[in-house]
Formats: sequence, C-alpha cells, structure tokens
Amino acid sequence: MTGKALIVGASGIVGSATAKLLGETDWQVWGLARKPQPQPKVTPVAADLLDPASLSQALAGIAPTHVFISSWLRQPTEAENIRINSAMVRNLLDALSPARSVRHVALVTGLKHYLGPFENYGKGALPQTPFREEQGRLDIENFYYAQEDEVFAAAARDGFTWSIHRPHTIVGKAIGNAMNMGTTLAVYAAICAHTGRPFRFPGVAMQWEGLTDMTDAGLLARHLRWAATTPSAANQDFNVVNGDVFRWKWMWGRIADWFGIAPAPFDGTVRPLEEQMADDAKVWREIAAQHDLAEPDIHRLVSPWHTDADLGRPIEVVTDMSKSRRLGFLDYQPTDDAFFALFEELRASRLIP
Repeated sequence: MTGKALIVGASGIVGSATAKLLGETDWQVWGLARKPQPQPKVTPVAADLLDPASLSQALAGIAPTHVFISSWLRQPTEAENIRINSAMVRNLLDALSPARSVRHVALVTGLKHYLGPFENYGKGALPQTPFREEQGRLDIENFYYAQEDEVFAAAARDGFTWSIHRPHTIVGKAIGNAMNMGTTLAVYAAICAHTGRPFRFPGVAMQWEGLTDMTDAGLLARHLRWAATTPSAANQDFNVVNGDVFRWKWMWGRIADWFGIAPAPFDGTVRPLEEQMADDAKVWREIAAQHDLAEPDIHRLVSPWHTDADLGRPIEVVTDMSKSRRLGFLDYQPTDDAFFALFEELRASRLIP
C-alpha cells in the first residue's frame, strides 16, 4: 500500500478526481465532506471543518499518512473568507495532530494567488505573465495566503512535508460546485441548442483575443499524487496547468461544434452568463423532463458568476509550469480534449442531453 489518504472536499471537482485516481491504485482512501457522495473504494467521512469537536470525533481512528485539502467556503467579504477558510484548515490539522501519522499535506489554492481575491480580482499591480512561483504573494489580504500559513504552522509543529498547488480554472465533473466552468458552458450550450438562442461568448475582448490556459481535474489529481510521493517536490509551491495555451475565439468554436451548434459572432459586447441565464431555470426543467436528465435544478449544475469572472478579466493569463517539469512531472493534457471528455461524462451521467 502506497499510503493512507484523507481527501478533504472529496465531493468537489478536485477531491472527487483525486479520490478516483488514488482509489484505482493501492491507496487506502477516506473522503471527507459535509455530505459525502458515494465513491468506489472511498470510505466516506461526514464532518464539518468549522466544528472542531465533531471533526475530532469523525476523524477518530483514522490515521492518514497523506492529506489532500481542496475545500473552501465562499464568504461575502475577503475578511470573512480569511477567517472561515483559515479556520477550516487549522481545525483539520489540529484534529489530526495527536495521532502524528501525517507525513505530507497538499493544499489546493489557485491563480488568485497572483490575481488577487474576488474583491480585487485582476486589479492593481499584478505580476507579469507567465505567472511563476518565484513571484510570491501580492501585498494584499488573500484567504489563500491564510490557508497556506496554517499549513506551514502545522508542518513546523508536527514535522510533515507540504506542497501547495495552484491550478487555473479547473475542468472536471462535480455537482453543486461553486466554481464549475465546464459544466456551466455545457448547460448553456444545451440550452442554446434547445431554444435556438445564439451561443454567445459572454466575456471581454481581451479574453476572446488573448492567450489563456486551464487545468484538467485528472491532471491536477496526478500532480497531487506526484508531489505527495516525490521527495524533491516536498515543501514546494507549484503552478498546475495542462501545458497548452489557447484563445477563446478558437475554443468557443470547438465547444460549439461538439454540441452541434454555430458560435455567434463576437462583436465585443460583454454579455455575462449571469444575465443570459438568469431566467433559465424553467427552460432547464423542461429540457430535463424531455431528456430524462438526472438533475433538473440548474442551480446545482452551473456557476455563471465564476465563469463571468474568468472570462471578464482585463489581462491575459498564462501560467508557467517549468518548476514541475524540472522536477520530473511531465504530464500534458490538451484543454479542448479535457472539455470534450467532461461533456461525454456529463452526457453518460444524464446531466446534459
């Protein structure tokens, strides 16, 4: 057996992909979530990271060697994001501390490390792209930094190694997830196909014309496993992206082709998905009934606000992976193929027609 993995946020995009990967090999896997979903070869652990007493009780008897943290709760202000999300990490590592079983903790954050938190996203003085790990932190409060500091403090106390993983927008399957561009675009495309509405790019000209990259959930899971089991990757922070770059004016047509619809011409007008899809709950219920879909509640599938944030950025975003490459992680995933694989999985699960 390679190790005993505790995956925190096991029902999310990252956690479920990591649980699937480790469960298919010789790891013993526990999946922690407030409401765990059944997953093959994963022992569910129902726990609230904000309730230290119940958390300690839920983790009693579990002595993981590796901990993968991919859980967070969005709050109305960054001050609250910091308070709540740092407490979640601190409570978890405090609950695991007495057993002294943990050898490595991997924390998943993201490119808001370089771009700033939601309140100041893409604003002010930002580092040059491609983003590199050596560029460090912005001079601004950020809950990612607070989460990192909790991991660093616990590592100094308990003697485990750590790794920080910063993906870009993640392509992967999850239901009820707060940041889910792939499923959001799939639902939007299905609605356009059903109603005959134009399949309009919702973002700004910079994103339409500029270069960008993304992160496949499966590739991120492999990166997490690699860093947790590679001595030279210990105590390092890493960017994690697919390895290709693209322009949305190319990708938008690729997605449209997959759904058998024509992409609407982009005239530079910003049409946020949050506005375009504001009244689509009824339409989606009709589509779900017609095609016998598994989830008729559109709000469980889409996160237009997050897709709008990504596609509304005023800067080009490209991420450097040289640090991982130099240390031996060479995986590559074409992003269009990542979208197509997700769409196939959504269709097979009867989540889109």
